[in-house]
Amino acid sequence: MNEPHLDRIGRAAHETAARELDALVVSPSPDLAYLTGYDPMPLERPTLLVLRPNRDPVMLVPELERAPAAASPVGEHLELVPWRDGQDPYEAVAGLLSGAARIAVADRLWASHLLGLQRALPDASFAPASPVMGRLRAVKDEHELGALRRAGRAADETFRQILAMPFQGRAEVDIAHELADLLVRNGHERADFTIVASGPNAASPHHEPGGRTILPHDAVVMDFGGELAGYLSDTTRTVVVTELPDGFEQGYEAVQAAQAAAVDAVRPGLEAQEIDRAARTIIDAAGFGERFIHRTGHGIGLELHEPPYMVEGDRTVLEPGMTFSVEPGIYLEGRFGIRIEDIVAVTTDGVERLNRSTRELQIVT
Repeated sequence: MNEPHLDRIGRAAHETAARELDALVVSPSPDLAYLTGYDPMPLERPTLLVLRPNRDPVMLVPELERAPAAASPVGEHLELVPWRDGQDPYEAVAGLLSGAARIAVADRLWASHLLGLQRALPDASFAPASPVMGRLRAVKDEHELGALRRAGRAADETFRQILAMPFQGRAEVDIAHELADLLVRNGHERADFTIVASGPNAASPHHEPGGRTILPHDAVVMDFGGELAGYLSDTTRTVVVTELPDGFEQGYEAVQAAQAAAVDAVRPGLEAQEIDRAARTIIDAAGFGERFIHRTGHGIGLELHEPPYMVEGDRTVLEPGMTFSVEPGIYLEGRFGIRIEDIVAVTTDGVERLNRSTRELQIVT
């Protein structure tokens, strides 16, 4: 077992015990990939990693997938328990969980698999594993931070290059395709999403790019990212075609100031909700409070959205190595939207921006 996975499995078992849980059951998901380096497709045949405090880790695998499981980074060091079609895998897991009364299960576990476990273990109680895994995955090691930095630089270069391309007269979906192509050219294995929202469509934060023709005076929100070395990029910039629409400048200045204030607020020991408050205070003061309709940010790593969340009520205490987005926005229905987003990392004494492309307003043609 390589050292990072050995350490992660050990910390997961320790956190399981610290939360007075008897076992942690992890199905194919980013959680399983994080712990073991093994990332099989989730299927109707369950693969389940079982971690119990003070016991060796065990993984139940379908017989036909034993070879790839054995060849994975942890294959030689995990006990693999194979099962064949026609057998009951849940009874096999029940044997591995004998005596466990409180069991945490991965958030991505299929409902059908959870029901099978509940049937096989009628006296056990089940809880989500997110309090265990979310805490572990939220703090990135140097390898993870390096991957996120490279992903951020590649996204920044993608934005720089898209600025040189024509916008006016083209469809949103055409710009989205350009962004996806540039993300890959600049080092991503794949593009995961490319939101391009122009004119009134920009007032919808998760607009799906379509056939609308981009016109002069349009604001265009571009929110895009992809996967690089298993970790994700995510950045948003808002540009204007030829000339500013009426009322746009005041809104852009408010979002720009809110984003800067929220990033500057990041430091160890602060609660996640304080980052949201820092951004919201600026936008409220500018008169756009009711138009800021989403949280200020979300954690990012193996998944696009993961804990912690920069939102009122999230009292997670920030620690060095945590990475998340800072993306305040305002949305004026029927007119335009504005969002600026960077990924940041908490350092020992403050914050590091992982996106460094310009946040100054760009006029495109």
